[in-house]
Amino acid sequence: MKIGKFGKVNGLSIDTIRHYMELGLIVPEKRGGQYDFDDRCQSDLDLILELKKMGFRLNEMKKIFHYKNFAKLTDYEVDSFYQSIFFKKVQELDQEIKTLEEARDSLKGKLDQLAAYRQGQGGVLGVDLTVLDLLRCVKCRGQLTLQDGIITKNQIIEGKLSCECGEDYPIESGVLNVGKRMKPIPTPINNIPKYIQETDSVYLENFTRGLHWSKRKLDQVNLSKKVILELGSGSGFFLRNIYQDLPEDGLYIAVDHNLERHLFLKRFLEKTGSKRNILFICADFLELPLSSHSIDVVVDHTGTSNYSFEHETFLLHEVDSLSKPDGYLLGSYLVFKNFSPNSKIEAKYRDNFTLDTIRKNIGQLMYKAVDERISEPVDKGGRFEDFFVPGEEIYSYSFLGKR
Repeated sequence: MKIGKFGKVNGLSIDTIRHYMELGLIVPEKRGGQYDFDDRCQSDLDLILELKKMGFRLNEMKKIFHYKNFAKLTDYEVDSFYQSIFFKKVQELDQEIKTLEEARDSLKGKLDQLAAYRQGQGGVLGVDLTVLDLLRCVKCRGQLTLQDGIITKNQIIEGKLSCECGEDYPIESGVLNVGKRMKPIPTPINNIPKYIQETDSVYLENFTRGLHWSKRKLDQVNLSKKVILELGSGSGFFLRNIYQDLPEDGLYIAVDHNLERHLFLKRFLEKTGSKRNILFICADFLELPLSSHSIDVVVDHTGTSNYSFEHETFLLHEVDSLSKPDGYLLGSYLVFKNFSPNSKIEAKYRDNFTLDTIRKNIGQLMYKAVDERISEPVDKGGRFEDFFVPGEEIYSYSFLGKR
């Protein structure tokens, strides 16, 4: 019987039969350049399939076949050999079954947890009534008062904050809006798996190391009763990592100009079951309705670098009036190791992407380094990190400092 027919009779592919031949489990006779599969081959295949049903792997079958073909055992020895090897396999399968049952039970527990998580009582995040004293009109720096507010558990969900000068700041779905709303930007705001899939793995590894570094450094700062301002919270990569570690008596202000990103992040945090005081402000960085010298810690992970794509000024100088004289800065900045002739960064903006300029500006703001970190350079980003071109390398400079 030729290999094609042999495979068809047994419901196996030719590649599978060849693999068994390569392992020496089936040894057909070769005649005239073709293999002939006889009853002995069929008997060997039947044994392979029987052992496979028992859970034996191919490398384990090889050992059995060696005994079968070479040991020439007596009936008693055959029984003894098979009993010992089968008993050992039973023990192995029992352990695998136990491990699989434990894995199954863990998965079921996780599914139950996720179901409870989806149905659970999430905290409502809005504009907490306690932060009103911190807010000021962008135009005249006057105090703001609440008008037509819908309040749930001390959180303003809908309404507007008004100033005597005539300026109004609407609160929509718990987010404070300042200025004209920008058009939605096509970003993976609610599709983080897609972001991960379409971003270079080395870039992501560098980003992750920097994220862990920043988290550890923030752990060194006493955040109790402190006000933290994040410039450019985006999809919340940093806030997600520190949210449950934030003190309940502090305030975290997340600033982004994209309302959809804010709403996506806010809904996610509301479902965690943990309640922290978060103020979401949808605004331009230069239009923050906050009191002067009210910020204890500035988190600048994407703000200045993103701002530098279109501005010559260093963002931290523009918002420095908000920071306290003894405040902290925790920042991470994109640094170009080199610029290609085809660089996407206009020449007039490139200075703020050099390490010397970044350090110089931070020094001018009187921050003294507590610690700093320079990542390895990368030469690829991905669909959503496409601000550099082939031939350019970038790295990140991370900084923790105090005045």
